[in-house]
Amino acid sequence: MITLKGTTIYLRALEPEDLEFVYQIENDESIWNVSNTQTPYSKFLIRQYLENAHQDIYEAKQLRLAICKNDTFEAIGLIDLFDFDPVNNRAGIGILIQNETNRGNGIGKEALSLLIDYSFKQLQLHQLYANIGMDNEASLNLFTTFGFQKIGVKKDWIYQGNSFHDEALFQLINHQH
Repeated sequence: MITLKGTTIYLRALEPEDLEFVYQIENDESIWNVSNTQTPYSKFLIRQYLENAHQDIYEAKQLRLAICKNDTFEAIGLIDLFDFDPVNNRAGIGILIQNETNRGNGIGKEALSLLIDYSFKQLQLHQLYANIGMDNEASLNLFTTFGFQKIGVKKDWIYQGNSFHDEALFQLINHQH
């Protein structure tokens, strides 16, 4: 099991006990625009997903970790590596903090720092990329803080609220690799 520990949070592999937490996140329509979700997920499907969460990143092509507080052990968000491509040494990265009360206080920054470090040092990735809605100021600021550079804009990429919105593609290259 992967455990990545920071000052205020740690990242850990998902457990079967995370069923309710993941169910709440996946079915929260207010965040579907950032998670590219279109329809609700059943507890049955999430339970199946959690039962297969033991697969390593090379098998599953993704790594989803819970962001947990060090003091309470409470899961407060998820951070993912997706579309893992070991041939080209790259992966997409995404993060979600569930409740607004846990946003804007450095938790996302610490979680992203831990996963970037893990991606470059442990997985030996050459690059990470993120897809971020142009109106998602918090994520735009977070990712650019770590040196992610906007390399393109996908016009009218996301349909939300009866209109289309642009999505930017950001990239971080590991120049040590």
